[in-house]
Amino acid sequence: MATEAVATSMAEDGKGRKPVAKRWRFMPLLLIAAGLGLGYAMGWHRYLTLDFLADSRLALKAFVSANPIAAPLGFTLLYAAAVAFSFPAASVLTIFSGFLFGWLFGGVLAIIGATVGATILFLAARTAFGGFLRERVGGAAARLSQGFERDAFSYLLVLRIAPFIPFFVVNIAPAVFNVRVRTFVVATLIGILPGAFAYAWLGQGVDSVLVAARRAGREVAVGDLVTPEITIAFAALALVAALAAVVRKFWMRAG
Repeated sequence: MATEAVATSMAEDGKGRKPVAKRWRFMPLLLIAAGLGLGYAMGWHRYLTLDFLADSRLALKAFVSANPIAAPLGFTLLYAAAVAFSFPAASVLTIFSGFLFGWLFGGVLAIIGATVGATILFLAARTAFGGFLRERVGGAAARLSQGFERDAFSYLLVLRIAPFIPFFVVNIAPAVFNVRVRTFVVATLIGILPGAFAYAWLGQGVDSVLVAARRAGREVAVGDLVTPEITIAFAALALVAALAAVVRKFWMRAG
C-alpha cells in the first residue's frame, strides 16, 4: 500500500497536475534560451565576429603562443558553449580555429567543440519535445518520423554536409524523432569533417584578407572568404551522401 501511495503521488499529486518530470522537461531549453538572451544582452556575440578577429588578431596569437595548453582547451569549451547556446557563429569560430591553431589542429578542435555543443542542444531539445511530439504526430508526419528513425544516420549525414542548412536547425530537428544519441554523435562528427577542415583552412590564410578589409575601412563577412567552388563542393558532398542513402534503401528492399 505504501508503495502504491508513493507511485500515485509521483504520477499525480491529487489535483490532476502533471508529474514533476514532465513539468520540468522544458527546463534545459529554457536555460539555453536564457543563456542566449543573456549573451546578446551582454554583447558577447560581438566577440564571435571576423571584425573582432581583425581587431584582436595579434593579441590572440600572442595568447595562444603563451598558453599552449589552456588556449586550445579554452577555445574548445568556448566553441561547445556557443553551439549549445545556439549562437550563429559556428563558421566564424571555425575560421578562428584555423587562424589561431592551423588548419589541422584547429579543425580538430572545431570538430570536438561543435560535436559536444550540438549533442548538448540535441539532448535538451529531445528532453523537451521528443516524446511529446512523437505521441501526437500522425499521417504523413508519422511516416516521415518512422523513415527518419529507420535511416537516421544517413539522413543526419546529408543534413550535416548540406551547406545551406543552419547548424542549429540540424541540432534540434532530430530531437523530435527517436534518434539514438550515439547515432547523432557519430553522424555529426563525420558530417562536419569536410566543412570544419575547409573553414579552418580558410582561417589559416585569413590574415591578409582581414588586413586588406581594415585598410579599406569595411567589415569582413564569411561570404568574403567562402568561394562558390567551396559551396559547390559541399553541395556535391551532400548529394553523394543522399545518393548513398537512396541506394542503401533500395538495396535493403531488394534483399
